Amino acid sequence: MSQEFVGSGDPAYEAKVLMISVAARMAGMHPQTLRQYDRLGLVQPGRAAGGGRRYSVRDVVLLREVQRLSQDDGINLAGVKRIIGLERLLEQAQQRVARLEAELDAAYRRIAELEALATFPGRDLVPTNRTSTALVVWRPRRNPER
Repeated sequence: MSQEFVGSGDPAYEAKVLMISVAARMAGMHPQTLRQYDRLGLVQPGRAAGGGRRYSVRDVVLLREVQRLSQDDGINLAGVKRIIGLERLLEQAQQRVARLEAELDAAYRRIAELEALATFPGRDLVPTNRTSTALVVWRPRRNPER
């Protein structure tokens, strides 16, 4: 799908405020097509207090993408639905990876701060003051049953 579909995170982009007639005009479709796509689960509009469908700019971008995939690329609506589902999973995974990378960066920064404060040499977080010259000999136990 296009980069435009991936989303901007902008609340105005996600706000479900467009009536079906406005969204249909923006997407270049008939309102009945939007109703059909809603029934098929391709686009999930919000609902107004009276039950009317409300679309976001993101939904309009998705509607255009559905139209492009079905008309230009010849993909049936079941295939389009699968592609949309996979795109959503990919977007969620990318967001999770970004969050985890940020957490990892914060952890590395914290480790660097702790190491900078440390009065002990090296990169050990637990200081060791002496080295041991002890020798440990291991002998297997004899089996008392023999």
